[in-house]
Amino acid sequence: MTLIRFYRIPGIDPSQVSRLESKIAEVTGKAVRSIDTEYCFYLETSSPLDAEETQVLRWLLAETFHPDGLSQASFLHGSGTVIEVGPRMNFTTAWSTNAVSVCHALGIKKISRIERSRRYLVSTDPELTEEDVEAILPLIHDRMTECKYDAALQSFKSGVKAEPVYEIPVLQEGRKALEKINREMGLAFDEWDLDYYTHLFRDELRRNPTNVECFDIAQSNSEHSRHWFFKGRLVIDGEEIPHSLLDLVKAPLKANPSNSVIAFRDNSSAIMGFPITTIRPHNPGHPSPFVPDDPLYHIIFTAETHNFPCAVAPFPGGETGTGGRIRDVHATGRGALVVAGTAAYCVGNLRIPGYVQPWEPDLPYPENLASPLKIEIEASNGASDYGNKFGEPVIQGYTRSFGVILPNGERREWVKPIMFSGGVGQIDSRHVEKWSPEKSMLVVKIGGPAYKIGMGGGAASSMIQGENVAELDFNAVQRGDAEMEQKVNRVIRSCIEMGKRNPILSIHDQGAGGNCNVVKEIVYPAGARIEIRKIPLGDETLSLLEMWGAEYQENDAILLRPEDLSLFKGLCSREKSPMSVIGKVTGDGRILVHDELDDSSPVNLDLDKVLGHMPRKIFHLKRTPKKLRPLTLPTGLTVREALERVLRLLAVGSKRFLTTKVDRSV
Repeated sequence: MTLIRFYRIPGIDPSQVSRLESKIAEVTGKAVRSIDTEYCFYLETSSPLDAEETQVLRWLLAETFHPDGLSQASFLHGSGTVIEVGPRMNFTTAWSTNAVSVCHALGIKKISRIERSRRYLVSTDPELTEEDVEAILPLIHDRMTECKYDAALQSFKSGVKAEPVYEIPVLQEGRKALEKINREMGLAFDEWDLDYYTHLFRDELRRNPTNVECFDIAQSNSEHSRHWFFKGRLVIDGEEIPHSLLDLVKAPLKANPSNSVIAFRDNSSAIMGFPITTIRPHNPGHPSPFVPDDPLYHIIFTAETHNFPCAVAPFPGGETGTGGRIRDVHATGRGALVVAGTAAYCVGNLRIPGYVQPWEPDLPYPENLASPLKIEIEASNGASDYGNKFGEPVIQGYTRSFGVILPNGERREWVKPIMFSGGVGQIDSRHVEKWSPEKSMLVVKIGGPAYKIGMGGGAASSMIQGENVAELDFNAVQRGDAEMEQKVNRVIRSCIEMGKRNPILSIHDQGAGGNCNVVKEIVYPAGARIEIRKIPLGDETLSLLEMWGAEYQENDAILLRPEDLSLFKGLCSREKSPMSVIGKVTGDGRILVHDELDDSSPVNLDLDKVLGHMPRKIFHLKRTPKKLRPLTLPTGLTVREALERVLRLLAVGSKRFLTTKVDRSV
């Protein structure tokens, strides 16, 4: 494999350059004379390209730019410091996947990967120091997905070696062994967890768990995934209340089920819909005429929050919040249709530069969390960007900003923000009920390949702020690929359009915990044997733990009958959506992960003991009486001043900044 390079100008548009000049001057304290930018395209080829292939490639890379703006030599010349940032080498970007697909469609099969970096020639007075460059980097790249290139790339190899599977010495060291890995990996085990899993492995199973098993149970049995607090036994001031919080939430439905079709048992909820007249392909998945149909479509609504990821990395947090909720819709029942989305953001005091409001105190925020203003702008950018790329309009939403110091010194603020994503959809009445897993059913994964992204999201988002190591928090955030999700969605839509011939028996979207969560969910309680090496990889350096636990996006687990596999493969091929059969339902109630490379089983667990009938947690709480004082207004406050303040509130003022920055027409 060899790398060839092409350069294209400009790297960013003039308005971005102008803003960047101001920011660089601010962080370095130096006068910026000029900033010149370019893209560098790195192309990995299996053999040299011929003249015709090179000509087609130049046309592709130039896009709509003038051909003179593309060259195999850099455009950056003159005095100054060149800073180059681009994708990390350990995973292929979504942009690369699409670019390579286009090249292959045009007959250039020699290209296996294309990545693009951005190069900045920054000229300042005096010249930049190494410390200045480090200060500039956060302004020009996303450290989660990108890094600084010290020199032009010669290869895409990252040099990363996969961590091996190893045992945690619970038999030898007892609970201390679990406490140690809990700290090192940020597993969010509480006292109850540590006692329960120590007893499970030491006294019942009488063996040491692997690091993969510890990571597995930490994600799938996290507060994020299992809602222990809402389902738990609450003891308040020494007296246990008779119902759990979830019981109280379910009480209205229990009292009056009315038109509810799905509630508390799937990825979404559904209410009774109507018979409609629509059209569908006569032969879904193949060229065929559309024919009229009169199905009964129920109305779906689903909602989720993506608070923790948006706090740590607002843009990818916002986009994957939208992406995950879209998958919640299409993974309802045996597959459902996506219609439209809603979005909402609750953040702390914005403190807009030059527009700080009198009620916004200057308070510190944790170093690993973004500021409220950055979250408001970038999280909404991410959610809107994903919806537009996928093809789902955002039709409504809201936003709030609040932070106050009470007279007793207590701080009330959305320090950790709320990013709420809701979605409307439709489901064919014939597809409401998922099939229970049965022996010999195939376990299939559909969607993008595995990357080391979203590691430990279930555990990290279950922690109290500040309990985890910042780098582990950052690792837990996912990255989105809306184009891949659209491919997956088209496959599911084709299956839905088959009506009673729908080959999907059950479907779950992949969320926190990755395979270790979604695969166990879809095969519970029957159990399955999973061949871990059948999972398609976008990063060959992944460890087995990462293959099993990473929350790489745009992915679903599906149960199929063996006789429907050929049909389903055809649909995936048509839509260019990766798919793989990773295992088979066994019926023995166990989840066994097999590694064919060394014939080992790094995960071998009884589902009932780690996912089924586990004891409820007990939470001891105390009421804290509040000393309230009558409301007092500032001395000399006029009606005009009060009105002006009210109109400046984010909840009251215009939300146009959330709706006009991107194309909402889809």
